[in-house]
Amino acid sequence: MAVNLATIESVTKVYGTRALLDGVSLGVSEGDRIGVVGRNGDGKTTLIRMLAKLEEPDGGRITHVGGVEMAVLTQHDSLDPDATIRHEVIAGRADHEWLGDSRIRDIIEGLFGGLDLPGFPDGLDTVIGPLSGGERRRIALAKLLLGSPDLIVLDEPTNHLDVEGIAWLAQHLQNRRSALVCVTHDRWFLDQVCTRMWDVQHGSVHEYEGGYSDYVFARAERSRIEATEEQKRQNLARKELAWLRRGAPARTSKPRYRIEAANALIADVPEPRDKSELMKFANARLGRTVFEVENITVKAGPKLLLEDVTWQLGPGDRIGLLGVNGAGKTSLLRALRDAYTSEGDIQPDSGVVKVGKTVRLAYLSQEVAELEPTTRVLQAVEQVRSRVDLGKGREMSAGQLCEQFGFGKDKQWTPVGDLSGGERRRLQLLRLLMDEPNVLFLDEPTNDLDIETLNQLEDLLDGWPGSMIVISHDRFFIERTTDVTYALLGDRRMRMLPNGVDEYLQRRAAMAAAAASAASAAAAVASGATGAAAGGAEDSASALSGGDLRAAKKELQKLERQIAKLDQKESKLHSQLAEHAADFSKVAELDSQLRAVREEKEELEMTWLELAEQV
Repeated sequence: MAVNLATIESVTKVYGTRALLDGVSLGVSEGDRIGVVGRNGDGKTTLIRMLAKLEEPDGGRITHVGGVEMAVLTQHDSLDPDATIRHEVIAGRADHEWLGDSRIRDIIEGLFGGLDLPGFPDGLDTVIGPLSGGERRRIALAKLLLGSPDLIVLDEPTNHLDVEGIAWLAQHLQNRRSALVCVTHDRWFLDQVCTRMWDVQHGSVHEYEGGYSDYVFARAERSRIEATEEQKRQNLARKELAWLRRGAPARTSKPRYRIEAANALIADVPEPRDKSELMKFANARLGRTVFEVENITVKAGPKLLLEDVTWQLGPGDRIGLLGVNGAGKTSLLRALRDAYTSEGDIQPDSGVVKVGKTVRLAYLSQEVAELEPTTRVLQAVEQVRSRVDLGKGREMSAGQLCEQFGFGKDKQWTPVGDLSGGERRRLQLLRLLMDEPNVLFLDEPTNDLDIETLNQLEDLLDGWPGSMIVISHDRFFIERTTDVTYALLGDRRMRMLPNGVDEYLQRRAAMAAAAASAASAAAAVASGATGAAAGGAEDSASALSGGDLRAAKKELQKLERQIAKLDQKESKLHSQLAEHAADFSKVAELDSQLRAVREEKEELEMTWLELAEQV
């Protein structure tokens, strides 16, 4: 029988006149892996701070079993600014001691990208004080994971981690024996790590078995049976469940339960996006040209980020952009934006960016635009316009869109200066959408947004008829809102990934293994050892060079365009099949065409993969 590690009994917490938590009772036992979700401001962080005894309740009590060791990652670290990373993380261990410990090596490589801490000026001897909040947070997380606590409490651990870092952390936590309580809005992470969910809302905490996918099903089923939630929230939960059931396979490593009930619940829910219909709208609003990039070079100061890149964003394209930090994702978006805002007068260091004449671009940057603090929320939105056309006949007033983004009638009259960081992010998104753009650039749009707001944003984007590029470390959001994935892998190139995020992680792992092999070969050569391994590495590196490399890159780009066209053709055939479902001869003809398209697409993808291995 599992030992109970911590207990919350009839706990109440009041702020002002509002009961944030009202008579809540919960327990954490050995082996528990609990995800905490809920809207911003509903008490998630307060709950886990009281669980960790960092904050006192107004009523009730929190007890820990005798001798339990707890480690807590809060949103504000307590690192010594005058200390080095070595002092805080390695804690006096000699180099031979920690380098000989595979667990320590794994944590440092997983969180920092290498034992030499690339990106930190002096490696382990870097002083902490001048570092950014994200860098300090990774140091605090590494320090926590190097311990051996019975219970780990994490508040937004995936913030400031890239896709690789998040995947590594999920695997690491799965392999640990410690119990876990975690607040995060990263739904893929919740599905991978957690086996129970706490949903904090309106002063109460509802418990659910399973990860995020199970929680979505249970929440939708609970709403349907009890009819306690308004109709639009039921539909939104069912829509998200439909995507989880129909989307990418193996959304989680844990077995699904009550699959038949889930399928029955979503039987009448349409696909999240009608791609062919949206493409028609996009073509009508944008024409044939959106952004065309020809042989451009992008720099950040003296650093060369992208070189000789040719690529295009077409009408209706929904593209997810992945890449290591510093590879040039944001710089690429800025180069496209500059060409748009200057009407072509500002171009990259070399090459040309062509912008369609009908493009209306909205760019959500990582910086939250400042507004007059005394301006009310509704006024800030109505400054852009009072009504918005979201496509497919969906028109909303400023007030209605505010409500959809979590600003109820009372909240709409709150001064902007009183909003939290997450609420300001929501307001920034609102103002962008109110301007009726037909092209969206979203740079880390999920920062500071809670899961419910993310669901609502995804629902809006499902029917939005335009072109879109999304940069995000939130794997769930990328897979949910985009159709094609490209990657910047730090080698100054841009690659299409037919298999999405999974392929990105595989490529990054292969690059890390190749780098380790090359380093080993170099060390062997330096010590006087010469052999086939070193020679083979040199032969492989020089397999494509000069004109051959340039030709291979152009062929890759050509294949990517062909695959994208086949994606559109496949989507159109699916629509025609649905339209002529009663005409058996027509269905047979369309089905034959669909099989031919799929076969052609598979051949092109295999050719692309083989060529990409050489480039």
